[in-house]
Amino acid sequence: MPLLDRQEKKGETGEAVETVEEIGMPKLHSLDYNRTGVIVSLNLSGGGVPKKRVPDAKVSLLGLDGDGHNDEKHHGGPDRAVCLYSIEKIHALQAEGHPIDVGTAGENVTVEGLDWDQVVPGTRIQLGDEVLLEVTAFTTPCKTIRESFIEERFVRISHKVYPGWSRVYARVICEGEVHFGDPVELLPAPE
Repeated sequence: MPLLDRQEKKGETGEAVETVEEIGMPKLHSLDYNRTGVIVSLNLSGGGVPKKRVPDAKVSLLGLDGDGHNDEKHHGGPDRAVCLYSIEKIHALQAEGHPIDVGTAGENVTVEGLDWDQVVPGTRIQLGDEVLLEVTAFTTPCKTIRESFIEERFVRISHKVYPGWSRVYARVICEGEVHFGDPVELLPAPE
């Protein structure tokens, strides 16, 4: 676990936010297929799906700048600021015949290398050098992503029906920039 130096600063909304500075953290050169990985895609849309790939993004308390939601009752907000999903899960679903692809299930950040069973509410996720997230919930899939599944069976990624296959929502603890290829690290939940 990296040693983190937390400092307070003002976010774009004027609210106090934490920043993270890594001290003495070696760069990741290989993946530890349990707790470290890499960002394979950052995805945005003005609202709805699919979300399109972008090379980098600024992450604020309300999510990735430039990302919108058609249904703000069920999507977005501080506790659902960022949606994450595993490229390994996407590939496994494709192997089952589902036409899912990166961004078609509405995730903002697609990661590779993490043990997805460890990505649960309370877990913290470091993205690159600056951004720190805390997983708040498993997502509830809705009909807007139905075209990503055989016979429109979007329930295939419902945590209630298929535990371990859901995307997750996260709140932003530390704002900053993220880039395609940035390292990702699972951190234990704070005590």
